[in-house]
Formats: sequence, structure tokens, C-alpha cells
Amino acid sequence: MSLTVDIAHPLAGFDLNVAFEAPEGVTALFGRSGAGKTTVINAVAGLLKPERGRILLGGETLFDATTRVNLPVHRRRLGYVFQDGRLFPHLSVKQNLMYGRRFAPRGAKGPDLAEVADLLGLSTLLERRPGALSGGEKQRVAIGRALLSRPRLLLMDEPLAALDAARKDEILPYLERLRDRAGLPILYVSHSVAEVARLATSVVVLEAGQVVRAGPAEQVLSDPGMVHQIGLREAGAVLTARIAAHHGDGLSELQVSGGRLFLPHLDQPVGAQTRVRILAQDVMLATEAPRGVSALNILEGEVVTLRDGSGPGAIVQLRCGGDLLLSRITRRSAEVLRLAPGTRIFAVVKTVSIARSDVGAG
Repeated sequence: MSLTVDIAHPLAGFDLNVAFEAPEGVTALFGRSGAGKTTVINAVAGLLKPERGRILLGGETLFDATTRVNLPVHRRRLGYVFQDGRLFPHLSVKQNLMYGRRFAPRGAKGPDLAEVADLLGLSTLLERRPGALSGGEKQRVAIGRALLSRPRLLLMDEPLAALDAARKDEILPYLERLRDRAGLPILYVSHSVAEVARLATSVVVLEAGQVVRAGPAEQVLSDPGMVHQIGLREAGAVLTARIAAHHGDGLSELQVSGGRLFLPHLDQPVGAQTRVRILAQDVMLATEAPRGVSALNILEGEVVTLRDGSGPGAIVQLRCGGDLLLSRITRRSAEVLRLAPGTRIFAVVKTVSIARSDVGAG
């Protein structure tokens, strides 16, 4: 089951014109506020009729301006999760969840109440009312309600935007479980790089209604050409790792394609796959293997590309094993090190510079 979007629609200030594919997993629509993300997701949901183009889901036409096909919302079989949970305050958690079951087509396959409650950690909350839930718990109920409608596609429009940092950290592991276990495509709207890095398997970057980059998350986020859209302080790369060991001094050892990383202890078993986001500003470079330094993480690789950043800065893209990294340094440092594509380089990353929120399930 995959989603194909190729639509155009006039908006205030610019014309929306986007085309992309959303395969199974989480496809993040990323961009600044006003880029057109919510317009796209509303067009997929059937809440907005584009002026031109078509939308396909699993080969079925949801919308086609040429043939005048425009399936109504209830026939598209999509689940929609908004910024706020929009729960019924007079119903219990269980009753809110089962409300979604009313919209499931007869005979449609999907998880039952017990499976959804287990997946989203709601089993002990079923008799509570929404007023007794935290913001993160309310969003988990809203997601569960959408899942119980047995959708073919899940739409999520900035579901964490209204939550504080603590509540976001609470719900992100459940969204990772949803991504890995639900077995359906998820179109996820966000302007948060941290959320996209944790959750997305593919990314579509929008700017003023246009797709400026689309592809696997690891490739898009490590593209130096995307630094302008992502922001200098948020620019970085995502590495896939496997937990190799937990050490008695409180560190976890991770195996990546280019070597190993040491991070503060992770609550995941040995052998588990995980994702690590490393910010460009936290990566130092050396042309010789560093000795006598406190940093434990040293990955050998080579320079792929070198781009000027804003002011005196430069963005260097590195390949370490099969992974791509970004490093933000000054142009003066790049000149002193004589960096150029193909230069052998060592990337140095402090263990404590990687935030716990930047490590998630693979």
C-alpha cells in the first residue's frame, strides 16, 4: 500500500504544486509554517479539492481532476489525527477508542481494542475520562481511535505541536512502535527536525508550495543543500546503529557501519536496532587519527562534498562506512585542513553531545 500525490492548487501568496510517493512507513511532510503541508494532507483526506492533479492509494484513485473522480471522505478509509486529540469528554478512553470502530468497513482486517491498547500503552487507562489524561495520553487515545477505524493510511497533522518537551518524549516511543508494527503508510506533517529524525523513513521537504527534496530520511537530512530549509543549528544526520554492549561505567556501545559509538546508557537490549541523530555542529574534523583526546567517538571516512554556509561557516558532508555525516566548521578550518572531495578525514563526536531525545528505536 503506497500513496501517490501529484496535485496543484492556488494558495494565498503562491501556487501549491507537489508530486511525491509515500511508501509504507512514515513519510514526513517537512517545512516551515505556511509551506503548504496541511493543504496537502487535507487534499489527501478529501477535506480540500485540488484544482488539478490526482491522488492514488494502493492503485485506487481517490482524486483525479481530469476524470472528475473525487471520493468523499468516508469512502477513502483514512485515519486522521489532529494537533489536539478532539476526544469526547463525556466518554471513557475505551468508549472513545471504540467510537473509531464504528467507521471500520465490515470484514476489514486490523488490530482489535486489546491490541491497540497494548501498542499505545493504554491498557491501564481504559476506564478514565479524557479530563484525567495528560496531553500525551490524549494523543495516544486519538491515534488508537484512528487505528480502530481500520484505515488504509494514517494522516497525522503535527500531532505533537501542542505538547511540551516532556509530553513529546513520552509519546515518541509509541509513535516509533506504531511506525514499526502497524504495517500501513503514515503521512506525518511536522516542522520539527527532531521529530522527523526520530520517526521518518522518508522525507518530503516543502518550501512555498514546492517539493525541494524528497527521498529516504537518511539521505535528505544529511544533504548539505538542505541546511537552509532545516536550519544551521538543527542540521545533522541520522545513523542506523545496533546496540553491541552495555558497560559498567554507564555507557552503551553501538555498532555503526563506520565503526562504533559510545553513548550514555540506553534502555534497549543488546542487538536492538536504533537510530542516532548527530548534529553537524557537534562533529569536529581531523586529517590524522586523534590521540590524547577525551572524545570516545572517532569515525574514519572521507569528504564527499564541501559547501559554504552562512557567514564564515562551511558544511562538510562525510561518508563513514555506509553512513553520511555532516560537520559544521569555519571556512578557515576547511582551508587549513585542505579539505576537498576524497580527503581522508576523522570525525570526532563527544559522547555527551548526543541528546537522549535524539536516539530512538530503529
